[in-house]
Amino acid sequence: MPNEFVCDMENVLEVYKKPIEPAHPVVCMDESSKQQVEEICEPISAKPGQTERYDYEYKRNGVSNLFIFFDPLVGWRHVEVTDQRTAIDWAYQIRDLVDIYYPHASRISLVMDNLNTHCRASLYKAFEPDEARRILERLEFHYTPKHGSWLNMAEIELSILSSQCLDRRIPDQETLKKEVTAWVDQRNDLATEMDWRFTTEDARIKLRRLYPSIEP
Repeated sequence: MPNEFVCDMENVLEVYKKPIEPAHPVVCMDESSKQQVEEICEPISAKPGQTERYDYEYKRNGVSNLFIFFDPLVGWRHVEVTDQRTAIDWAYQIRDLVDIYYPHASRISLVMDNLNTHCRASLYKAFEPDEARRILERLEFHYTPKHGSWLNMAEIELSILSSQCLDRRIPDQETLKKEVTAWVDQRNDLATEMDWRFTTEDARIKLRRLYPSIEP
């Protein structure tokens, strides 16, 4: 419904306006996948006036999942390559976010889409109730609206990863992990932030068709 979209959108946009606060950081989270492809024939190297060429035949070598956390205010990101993307996998990533990446934060504003595994119940599937509750007490969930995943800055960061690092054939998960780690390290060394300019005020003008009409 339009009202629900507007409500969730404005909630996320207001979170993005928060100042840098180490005790209460803003972190965006998303997932993607990468098929590993092994060459059957050796690629032909690039020459002047001719790009590198690949044989159309290849060997499928499985699919890996990528979890990404992105702190847009300080320009930090972390990407974890895993075998799958179940509720249990997500729960362990969230525990790492709380205990390893932000151990000193009293509360974390976590922005993500509303995939069915991205919920409090997933933590209770993975951990004992006391442990699940301990993790949840450090989190504040903010969901992007349905069909509004473009509001998640982690999705944009994954798109950059795809174009800069994953736009080629990668043969196996080990190589994928090395390539992703190198990309993450380079981006973090530069503290590359997201230049986010879309605000609630912009939304009320550009997307006014989504807002309900209020009769005088």
